[in-house]
Amino acid sequence: MTETPNPHIVDADTITGEMRPIRRAVLALGSNLGERLTSLQGAVDALKDTPDVFVTAISPVYETEPIQATDDSGLYLNAVVLIDTTLSAPRLLDRALAIEDAFDRERTDVRNAPRTLDVDLIVVGDRRSDTDELRLPHPRAHERAFVLQPWYDVEPDAVFPGGDAIADLLEKTDRSVVTRRDDLELELQ
Repeated sequence: MTETPNPHIVDADTITGEMRPIRRAVLALGSNLGERLTSLQGAVDALKDTPDVFVTAISPVYETEPIQATDDSGLYLNAVVLIDTTLSAPRLLDRALAIEDAFDRERTDVRNAPRTLDVDLIVVGDRRSDTDELRLPHPRAHERAFVLQPWYDVEPDAVFPGGDAIADLLEKTDRSVVTRRDDLELELQ
């Protein structure tokens, strides 16, 4: 069983003694190629096995239509994972990209191309970033039902950076594009 750290304390690096705050992060997972559920479960397992990352919640799985995608795009499976971490946002992004690579994610110039695995950082504490490499909070998450609905399922009182409640943002989206798949489940093993 994973022990959840108190998010109000600061963790000290055991080698350097450097103090690092524990932050809550929200990660969105998606897959529309290959063994979709296996890829999502693999991402959860890889996050769980990451030092300084504590998985605290996993949403139900949703199936969604691809958005602004190529004609060969299949349906996505999506989920949200909540974590507590002492990793910096750039290091957490590096880990997310490494997890995608481990599941043979191919990056192309085609926007919204089909993918075996997508691991997006939605929110990392109160961190803000607007670089080519890292945008926090995720610039389109607040308008995507496939992120907001699973997030709401695991944290119904969550507030998106900027002050909008996730519940209120979800009300503004088209929830007909997301279907909860109660026959599929991700596990924290």
